[in-house]
Amino acid sequence: MLRLLALALLLLLLLAACGSGSVGLNDTEPVVLEGKCLVVCDSNPSGDGAGAASFGISVRAAGAKVAFSAVRGTNHEPSEMSNKSMTIYFDQVLVNIGNHFDLKASVFTAPRRGIYSFSFHVVKVYNRQTIQVNLMHNEYPIISAFAGDQDVTREAASNGVLLHLEREDRLYLKLERGNLMGGWKYSTFSGFLVFPL
Repeated sequence: MLRLLALALLLLLLLAACGSGSVGLNDTEPVVLEGKCLVVCDSNPSGDGAGAASFGISVRAAGAKVAFSAVRGTNHEPSEMSNKSMTIYFDQVLVNIGNHFDLKASVFTAPRRGIYSFSFHVVKVYNRQTIQVNLMHNEYPIISAFAGDQDVTREAASNGVLLHLEREDRLYLKLERGNLMGGWKYSTFSGFLVFPL
């Protein structure tokens, strides 16, 4: 009840400040209340700054931010991977804002419709064959990366993309060709919501 009264008082103060001419209708700043962003703005802006009686109010949850970055901190032998799915697994999460990356399954699930950015960097070590890594979107490959130089001890297959995702879309990395014998320490998989739609 006290929160409701405090919110009502704050709204009255904001409306009074906007109506007095001390703050322009389109110059209002967001007000943060317990993790929520309250924005008061003129829903019918006028070019001359004459006061309009109607205001729009938007409340955005702090949970609107989505980002993850997973890494492989230790060498990873093929015996640890599922022989059926060939999913590339990660063992550490550096960032998981919103908790939409499942470390155990190494799968990201989109919490909302929007434009997302993804990148990956998979390292093969002492491997004399070409590897192909796919970014999978709901079981279908979207982009691939290759590493196949025979004369280097470490090489990375890397790529990045912007994708239009729907809520509950799933993304993960799959080893499409070759194997990662000898380990692949320092591999990464990252993504974030650019903007919701």
